[in-house]
Amino acid sequence: MTILHGSWVIGAQGEKFYLWGERWRAGAETMTAISENVAPYPYALEFAELRTALESIGPGLGDAITAKPCNLALPTFMMDRQLIPSPPQSLPVKANPQAKIAPQPDVLIPWQLTGGEIDLGVLLAWFQHLPLTATTPGPLKIGDDLRFWSHITRWGFDLLGRGKFVPFHQAGADSELVEILWMPLLDSVTDRQRLEFFATQMPQALRFYFFLNPDQAPNIPIPPIPQVLITRYLQRFINYWVGQMPKLVPEISRTWENKKQGNAPQQWFQALLTPYSRLAKTPESSQWLDTLEQWLAPIAPTVTGQPRWQVYFELVPPPTEADSWSLTFGLQAAEQPAWRISAAQIWQQPADAITHNHQTIHRPQETLLTGLGLAVRVFPDLETSLKTARPLGQALNAAQVYTFLKIGAVRLEESGFGLVMPPGLERNRKTSVPRLGLKITAAIPKENHQGLGLASLLDFRWDISLGNRAMTQAEFDRLVALNSPVVEVDGEWVELRPQDIQAAQAFFATRKATTGLTLQDVLRIATGESVTLEKLPVVGLDADENLKALLDALTGKQTLEPINNPPGFEGELRPYQARGVSWLAFLERWRLGACLADDMGLGKTIMLLAFLLYLQSKKLPYSPTLLVCPTSVLGNWEREIKKFAPGLAAYVHHGSDRPKAKALQKTVKKHDIILTSYALIYRDLESLKPIKWQNIVLDEAQNIKNSETRQSKAVRELNAQFRIALTGTPLENRLTELWSILDFLHPGYLGNKPYFQKRYAIPIERYGDTTSLNALRTYVQPFILRRLKTDQSIIQDLPDKQEMTVFCSLSLEQASLYEGVVKKSLQDIENSSGIERRGHILATLTKLKQICNHPAQYLKEKTLAASRSGKLIRLVEMLQELIDAGDRALLFTQYAEMGKLLQAYLQTQTGRKVFFLSGSTPKPKREAMVDQFQQDPQAPPIFILSLKAGGVGLNLTRANHVFHFDRWWNPAVENQATDRAFRIGQTRNVQVHKFVCAGTLEEKIHAQIERKKALAEQVVGAGEQWLTELDTEHLRDLLLLDRNAIMDSESL
Repeated sequence: MTILHGSWVIGAQGEKFYLWGERWRAGAETMTAISENVAPYPYALEFAELRTALESIGPGLGDAITAKPCNLALPTFMMDRQLIPSPPQSLPVKANPQAKIAPQPDVLIPWQLTGGEIDLGVLLAWFQHLPLTATTPGPLKIGDDLRFWSHITRWGFDLLGRGKFVPFHQAGADSELVEILWMPLLDSVTDRQRLEFFATQMPQALRFYFFLNPDQAPNIPIPPIPQVLITRYLQRFINYWVGQMPKLVPEISRTWENKKQGNAPQQWFQALLTPYSRLAKTPESSQWLDTLEQWLAPIAPTVTGQPRWQVYFELVPPPTEADSWSLTFGLQAAEQPAWRISAAQIWQQPADAITHNHQTIHRPQETLLTGLGLAVRVFPDLETSLKTARPLGQALNAAQVYTFLKIGAVRLEESGFGLVMPPGLERNRKTSVPRLGLKITAAIPKENHQGLGLASLLDFRWDISLGNRAMTQAEFDRLVALNSPVVEVDGEWVELRPQDIQAAQAFFATRKATTGLTLQDVLRIATGESVTLEKLPVVGLDADENLKALLDALTGKQTLEPINNPPGFEGELRPYQARGVSWLAFLERWRLGACLADDMGLGKTIMLLAFLLYLQSKKLPYSPTLLVCPTSVLGNWEREIKKFAPGLAAYVHHGSDRPKAKALQKTVKKHDIILTSYALIYRDLESLKPIKWQNIVLDEAQNIKNSETRQSKAVRELNAQFRIALTGTPLENRLTELWSILDFLHPGYLGNKPYFQKRYAIPIERYGDTTSLNALRTYVQPFILRRLKTDQSIIQDLPDKQEMTVFCSLSLEQASLYEGVVKKSLQDIENSSGIERRGHILATLTKLKQICNHPAQYLKEKTLAASRSGKLIRLVEMLQELIDAGDRALLFTQYAEMGKLLQAYLQTQTGRKVFFLSGSTPKPKREAMVDQFQQDPQAPPIFILSLKAGGVGLNLTRANHVFHFDRWWNPAVENQATDRAFRIGQTRNVQVHKFVCAGTLEEKIHAQIERKKALAEQVVGAGEQWLTELDTEHLRDLLLLDRNAIMDSESL
């Protein structure tokens, strides 16, 4: 497994983007060091391997890279008299912009990398499509450093779109030449803040790349500060795209085709479109350059990155209502906005330089006038203040104050000027509060203290509020009479917007709400969303005791009392499971849909059954529950109900003879829970729709992740008081899946799909927008409960090892083959005796086990298809879930040929490499696979082992799941295999999944072993030999197929 790294490198040899690959284990050190004191980095990928890896993730990437050695300084320590470098990730994730060298406990030593320079155009095209948060499938992982530069690249496109770049010139290599280029213009508050944010987020290793000449001593240069590295990259980015403009927009070049060639304007224009071109110094070109310098003068410190003082504007409220406002200005330190010197102070000190807070302001009067002149271009209303030789500010009437707030302040701040506002207006400008709006007092209607729903209307009263104060109509009228867009309330200045005044006047005129207030509205307010009612923003919420308790519980401010072992539950709920049951019960009480998204193996099935028993124990009028699941787990649900909740009358709606229409309604009335599959929901929708269900439960709810499929649309048409989704897939990685599931639970809660894509999915997935991510997480958190096995509050409740039996159904093809073998074999067994009879029995067992695995194994075919085997269907579902969760699994089978088939099939299905170890695996390859599985963080997540070859002598503790695809029927042997993962060195809970085909000899033998588990090793310790001693009648009972366990092809 390889991690792809890279960075923008600046130095005496120029500026390049350097890419290299890091392997998980040291390779052969075959490269030649460019200096005898610079050793090859032992984990670096060879250049040829790097090119191959690049081609696997992006067409053209491999051809766009040119081999070149580079150096990276890394913390290094001594072990056994050998220098050992730490990986790049060992450097602090966050950079310290003030530090020239990061403090490290180890010595920083340069190591030589075998990577190369990559063509900038190809790299930028790849960066555009690189996901910012998702992991890359396959054997190549994208390092955090490259994802960082991908963020910067997207910022670069944003700067291009906003025109935030200016022409610039710098001295060329020859004194008679000047170099023409473009520079990023980071003059706005937003862009300066973004630069500082990225500087603090920069992975520290990016500062320690450097190139060396062969004759150069291997000294580590002082690393560039993050801001410099970022702006230099943005500079190259912008110049690259400006250089592409003639190709992208041919009209630009054609504009000058008929102009006189060789004159100064033509040369200047061509130089601007050919960044980094050199222009000869002539009288004409010098005139152009002088003009450019004059034009850039006001913003030159911003462009060059020098410490600067900028003009600021301060809006000063009047001392009394009768007086005018004033707008004053002065100079402000861009990096320290609190350092200000007013215009009055500047004019009082007519000097070439002023010192303020130990910083020198050169030519302060000229700087002030130049800045004011630029500000007038941005906001012409300031021109009045420049009519005096020494401007100090200007008076503003109410209308001018409003214009400044709405237009001037925005334009000036975006153009890089400072703003100082009265506190109330500053908060109003940045957070939209305080302002004129509605303060709501809400309560749950008495008749709805149970069973509410997001769309339910609440009892409420609303008042007009300004700032933090409720207002009477007389107080409001007095403020309106002032005819001022900004008023003072309780010592704080607040903006009065015309549209808010009109809405408030209409409110006072009618005193009647034309819209209702729903629980969804209140929940939006409680989670920080902006809500508008009656055309006025909601600026405050007071909830009564019951509603406050509901909101506190939904937003996690109040802990729910756990529900432990409800009546009829056969088992013992763990503490976290009891909390899960109480969470379901709480949401059911208010008819608010729930998504239980706990990690695989934490017992979602058990929690649901305990919840249903809890509802049953309340002795309320209770309708049946409809549970929809994949066909592959119908049998498991049926068995789990019998085991943990035998008091629930269950019916499996499945098979070609299943009842429909009124016959189904009669059947439903006799049962507590109806089990069916996703495929049958659509086919039997007309029979299921008329039934009023108490609960609808979707197991493996990711089956409705595509909202346009027939089954996804069908489940939304069913009628239920309470809806539950069960899934073990991390929803945050798949936002459209999250939307689809939440839209099933609460239709419309997240808006329609196009709105959700625009508001959340695109900003988060494409641009890594953490603000949108946090807003979405806060908004959906009340309805999603996800606990991980690694959570400290969970892991202490778990046993070290959990064993689970996974019951699978046979396909029709498997059932037909199975019955054919049983029929013929029983005849052969009955007509034989002694060793011949034992041989027939063992051969029969092998054939039946192969059929239970997959028909292709029995028929000696070369490939697998999931639809032909219930085991394989369920295996793929479970493996995909654990891979998504970042887990690893061992998969045991008795048969080497089945292992090979599984390896090929699973590699295709998962898109990941799968290891397979059998008795024929050479020792070096065996050791290499085990070593990589244990040590490589990006190793294949699935390791298939034949039971004989992998059952002993291996340490595979990186796996936390063990699958027994087929059974040895010897607990000692199976436990020995399981102990490859569950042994000393294992730090996580291990889950063991034993696959059994229902209705076959596998289930019957499994039942016998479970009944005699205490004596299992003595009773059945010889594997399958004990079966050969059974008489024919007992053997017949063991082998005959129960046809109720067959998968109906219609339900696949």
